[in-house]
This record gives sequence, C-alpha cells and structure tokens, in this order.
Amino acid sequence: MKTILKPHFVLAFLLLTLFLTPSIAQNSSNKFVVVLDAGHGGNDPGNTGNGYKEKDIALKIILKVGKALEKNPDIKVIYTRKTDVFIKLKDRAKIANNADADLFVSVHCNAHNSAANGTETFVLGLHANQRNFEVAKRENEVIFLEDNHQADYEGFDPNSVEDVIALTLMQEEYLDQSTLLASYVQKNFTNNLKRKNRGVKQAGFWVLHNTYMPSILVETGFLTYKKEGAYLNSNNGQEGMSKSITKAVLDYKKSLDQNVGTMAFESSEPESPIESGDPSEIYEDITFMVQLAASKRKLATKSYNFKGLPQISRSKVGSVFKYYYGETSDYALIKRMQIEAKEKGYDSCFVVAFKDGEKINLSEALKTSPN
Repeated sequence: MKTILKPHFVLAFLLLTLFLTPSIAQNSSNKFVVVLDAGHGGNDPGNTGNGYKEKDIALKIILKVGKALEKNPDIKVIYTRKTDVFIKLKDRAKIANNADADLFVSVHCNAHNSAANGTETFVLGLHANQRNFEVAKRENEVIFLEDNHQADYEGFDPNSVEDVIALTLMQEEYLDQSTLLASYVQKNFTNNLKRKNRGVKQAGFWVLHNTYMPSILVETGFLTYKKEGAYLNSNNGQEGMSKSITKAVLDYKKSLDQNVGTMAFESSEPESPIESGDPSEIYEDITFMVQLAASKRKLATKSYNFKGLPQISRSKVGSVFKYYYGETSDYALIKRMQIEAKEKGYDSCFVVAFKDGEKINLSEALKTSPN
C-alpha cells in the first residue's frame, strides 16, 4: 500500500532542527571533536549472521579507533557507548550535538540473504536505490525496541520511503564533507585491507539525520558471508578496520586544515588572471566557488594565508568557517580555478554552487541551462 508523507512529521522535523541545533558551542577548546558510535548494544544485538553479534564487533572496532585517535593531542574523542548498553538513536545524535562535534562516525556490520560481501560507507542523501533503502530500513528499525518510540520519533516509519526521504533534508549542508570522509574510509579499506569496495552510498539513516556535523555510517562487512564474518570477528580484522577508519579521520582533518593559517609565500609579482571561458558556460543565476578548506579557526581572507591565492572569501556554518577561492557564474572558469588551487596544494578542494545566496547541489546547478 502506498504510504503518504505525514504533514505533522515534516513539521516536527523542522522544529526538531530548530531546537536541537546548539545555540552555544559546548566545545570551548580548539580541539577537533570526534564522536564515535558503536551501533546497537544491550538488548539490541544487531544482526547475528553466522552466530556473530554485530553489537560486539562494532564496539571493539570503535574502542580501537578511539584509543588511536586519543593519542593525537589535537583531537578529543567522545563515545556514545563504551560498554554493552542500549542507547536510543536520538540520544546518540544528541551526544554529538551537545559536544559540538566536528565529526560523527557510526560503525556497523552488514547482513544479506545472499553471498553479498564487501565494505560500504553511507552518508545521508537522496541518491539511493532500493538496496540502500533496505540497509537504512534495517538500521532504523531499532527504534521499535524503544519505549514511547511513536512520540520520540514523531511517527517516523522506517518502512516508508517518503519518511526516509524527509530525513535527508536536514544533513544536506554537510553532504560534501561527509562524502569526503566516507571516500577516505573506503579507499583505506580497499587499498590497505584489500576488501571488496561497494562504494560510498547515500541512504536515509535516522542517526545521521539528527546530527549537526559531517556524519558517516560505516558498514564494515557482511557477517552473513562466512569468510567475512570470521574476519570481522577476529582481532586481526578488527585491528585492520580500526586502523583504516582512524587513518581516514586523520586524513580528513588534515584536508580541512591543510595550509589554513600557515604563512605561505606570496609572490611579489601578481600572477596572470585566469581568463573567462566560452560564453555558453555562463550560468547567470548561479555563483560557483572553489571550497578550499573548513576549520574552526577564523582567518583573515588574505592571500598569504592561502598559498598566494587571491579572491578568498569566508562563510560560517555552525561553528565551522568555510574558505572559498573565486566567485563566478562561469563554470569553465571555476573549473580552471579549481585546477589552480590543486596545483597550489589544495588536493581536496571542490566546486560548490550557490543560488540566491543559498548553497545548492552542484549537479542541480548544472541542470539549469547556461546562457
């Protein structure tokens, strides 16, 4: 039977976003705060493929990641759970929001009634197929184990495609950063551990929706695939997974702070300006910029802070400052500026689009007709 998106549910989401967004930052230090979330726990074992318990494996991996990250003096680690206890989905997100965290990383193990295997990392987004919906549905159904879940989740139905789609509207601001972190995780799993790469995917997870920072959900493998389940249940497998996730977090942090705040050499001779492209590449209603970095540090938008790049601008989203290079409606021009930024050392920079002062997906911007 076709489900109908409930108006009161959408309204509740908007109110939830308004009132749960921290108005005062709890992270008074300059440390980079990472919230680590071991999926399931307590009376919720997660999936039990081949007799293994997802809740135990996820916790062991998370504790190893946390122990490694805590060695970095610039990082503060917060756990949603460190023992075998049941934590509500909404409370996991609340822990991250109250900490004014920079990252939220949730670790799980996958399951399927086939020979499916490999790793996949999810961000909250709309580009989802039926398989991604089923993964999200399985993880979201934990709310049925909670008392008073109808009131706590405003009638949210994990079985409703429309309800799951509504979740994605709240995390759109962090999609780019979440995707960057997810790509680092998958790259490490593939290159370092030789695991099958199922890719970075988008789906609707409640625990990701309710966080107000870049967030990912890592499916470390399939317990239902005998060989992979044994690997994940082993100390060797858990060490490998934790090291890959740890490296991804460190690489992500490095990419955000890369060269931000350093005194880069500024040439005494101005470089030749980059020429505009073909008029057919100009989108009059769209403004393109190259995002160089994001940091909690507020820096002067001077070229010496950004390796000599001119035309630097800054915006603040929550507690994070984002730094951009260039501002143009010429897509061909901004792509050349992105190449220039990469040549300067900003390897992870990417093009973003704005319309009427609001950020929109780049793919959406490019669907409009250039003039």
